Amino acid sequence: MAAILDRVVKGLQERYVGGGNDGRPAIALRTEEGPLRVFGGGEPQATLVVRTRAGLAALASMDHAAAAEAYVAGDLDVDGDLTRVLALRDAFTDRHPLAYLMRFVKPLVRGQVRADRSAIPEHYDRDPEFFLSFLDTRHRCYSHGFFAHADEPLEDAITRKLDFALEAVNAKPGDRILDIGGGWGAMAEHAGRRGIRVTSLTISEPSRRFIADLIARQMLPCEVRMEHFFEHRPAEPYDGIVNLGVTEHLPDYARTLAHYDALLKPGGKVYLDASAGRKKYDVSAFLERHIYRGNGSLLCLHQYLQAVAASPWEPERVGNDRDSYGLTTRHWAMNLDRARDRIEARWGTAVYRLFRLYLWGCTDAFERGLTQAYHLILRRGSER
Repeated sequence: MAAILDRVVKGLQERYVGGGNDGRPAIALRTEEGPLRVFGGGEPQATLVVRTRAGLAALASMDHAAAAEAYVAGDLDVDGDLTRVLALRDAFTDRHPLAYLMRFVKPLVRGQVRADRSAIPEHYDRDPEFFLSFLDTRHRCYSHGFFAHADEPLEDAITRKLDFALEAVNAKPGDRILDIGGGWGAMAEHAGRRGIRVTSLTISEPSRRFIADLIARQMLPCEVRMEHFFEHRPAEPYDGIVNLGVTEHLPDYARTLAHYDALLKPGGKVYLDASAGRKKYDVSAFLERHIYRGNGSLLCLHQYLQAVAASPWEPERVGNDRDSYGLTTRHWAMNLDRARDRIEARWGTAVYRLFRLYLWGCTDAFERGLTQAYHLILRRGSER
């Protein structure tokens, strides 16, 4: 075991700090009984703990997914600041060509709607109370806020974003607005209280029940439908469309833009926001296996704008939200950590560790620029 550990340390030293100790924060590594090994410069702010032989094997593989799964299983652990250890992701590979290929084969064979119905609900069909344990307490919004400053409460940042989205599509009392991906009723409640008639779409039954109950209790002028966006055929067109973080689940940009066009009245606008990447399908194998299954992808801004340019739509505004998204996921991660005892008691330690790695991993990615985020306002470039 000591020899394998020496090899792991050597590999991390070479890949993480390039063989030297300068320029990268120090990280320590130890087994349950063994001595502390330190690589990087300065005093270590976190220690990666190898608890089992399976954990050591996962590290020795230098595979990103294997190491992440070992953490979720408890074979690897972290003492100290988890985000410091997450910097090690730069040293690991993530090459899973067969899994990568299958992400796209299934939608081609089964069709996008059927593939989404079997994959996406695996994330959202959890008990709503689990998500409410870390989301903002005012809106329960599973989408990033717009922060005026870093110390602002998450709830105020979310309210600002919801207001912005409604203003972006010129929503007024009595207007009909389509909310793609209803989540836990953030947009339906916020807009419905203003007399705006919201139709929320979801393909998660727990989400549908939650929103339906919310609408009934508050007598909101809204409805929720268990329908995929591409299947939605309303009796009359909408005044505006709001898409909070669902573009990642709609990777066919041309088809999505065409359906926006079919659903909107002349002069109607679309507001959308999404996490983004420089490459469209740069999604880790760990995230695809355990967080968001299917062929979902980060928004690739230049490809999306190319699709917009080839359509009747034009961008009225493009905004950079990376800082705000990073602050949002930091709040979510801290809320999750504060709720650890309750989460582990109700849903298990593995679920807590899975989402802890996911949320702190997102925070690290946004803060270091590994992941970006944008919002767009689209308007028709010409009359029908």
